[in-house]
Amino acid sequence: MDQPISPDANAPAPYSLGQLVAYMLKLGTLGFGGPVALVGYMHRDLVERRQWITESDFKEGLTLAQLMPGPLAAQLGIYMGYVHYRIVGATLAGVAFVLPSFLMVLALGWAYVRYGGLSWMQAVFYGVGASVIGIIAVSAVKLSKKTIGRDYLLAAIYLASAAVTIVTEGEWIALFLAAGVLTWLVRCPPRGAGTSVCLALLPLGFAAPEAPAASWEKLGLIALFFTKAGAFVFGSGLAIVPFLYGGVVKEYGWLDEQQFLDAVAVAMITPGPVVITVGFIGYLEAGLAGAVVAAVATFLPCYLLTIIPAPYFKRHGKRPGIVAFVDGVTAAAVGAIAGAVVVLARRTMLDAETFVPDGTKVAICLLTVGLLVRFKKLPEPLIVLAAALCGLLLRG
Repeated sequence: MDQPISPDANAPAPYSLGQLVAYMLKLGTLGFGGPVALVGYMHRDLVERRQWITESDFKEGLTLAQLMPGPLAAQLGIYMGYVHYRIVGATLAGVAFVLPSFLMVLALGWAYVRYGGLSWMQAVFYGVGASVIGIIAVSAVKLSKKTIGRDYLLAAIYLASAAVTIVTEGEWIALFLAAGVLTWLVRCPPRGAGTSVCLALLPLGFAAPEAPAASWEKLGLIALFFTKAGAFVFGSGLAIVPFLYGGVVKEYGWLDEQQFLDAVAVAMITPGPVVITVGFIGYLEAGLAGAVVAAVATFLPCYLLTIIPAPYFKRHGKRPGIVAFVDGVTAAAVGAIAGAVVVLARRTMLDAETFVPDGTKVAICLLTVGLLVRFKKLPEPLIVLAAALCGLLLRG
């Protein structure tokens, strides 16, 4: 199981499968900041510092994660495991990445039911939310510089994607595909087999006291709903929130408005993928069984939609036409991430009714940015912890 399968048989992976799983466990335990930050951590640690993953492999993984539905960071983590250790690596890396945050939300779900609410968590989130925006912003800037460079075509795609995300507050998969095709047409006009290879990529974007006891009927309904959530929602983990709200609150009435907001707060103050909030929601509705079913149903589609097309990316990803397509999609994806930072900052920093900035949140955000820029190796969890304490002091 530990024998790597590298694209170059004479160049084995510079790390063991155990090392990669240990890294994913650590990232899932300490990786605060949401999908943008998690993508930045993986690039920093796996590509820049440890050099386990090449820049091209990382770009392929990021592109595939953007083209396929499901949570961005989890899909990228799965692909990182696939690069050298194929299906076994993808499976273990994905489980290791998701498991720590899943156990955390289970514990918080138990406390929520046992003690009747999370008012203290709202106080914590007051400080953490502002700090997280600063962490995401710094990660987005680093990722943007690394991806775009001085390429004017990619810069134009990046800005257009960011603008669309800011205006619509959503991510358009068609825009990613169009960006890839445009870059391919400009850099590598189609000829012969290259045309069919690039065109074959297009359809990928369209693939498709105690908690209450759960009945088989309810678990089946939970499985069906969360499978749809994992299979048909594109973009980062935050993109799943509106879909969940429509089903969990409006359609099925499993949670009320406040409970749903608490569920989102749980996801934001715990490390790992934001979409792990599904475990908290499942626990509130159907106990431990509901949490497990909701989590598995949400992550299984993104797992399958990562490993199934992955061999195609590995075989053909180095062709000039594919490289151009990947560059274009990556530029659009990173632009969407940068736009999402603006959207999240607007929602977090401004009062929902008056649209007046919250001075304290702005100060915490700017202080976070300043610390990360000044002290390059300062651990993000320490900043998040300090922000949480500030929230408790100010609002607790």
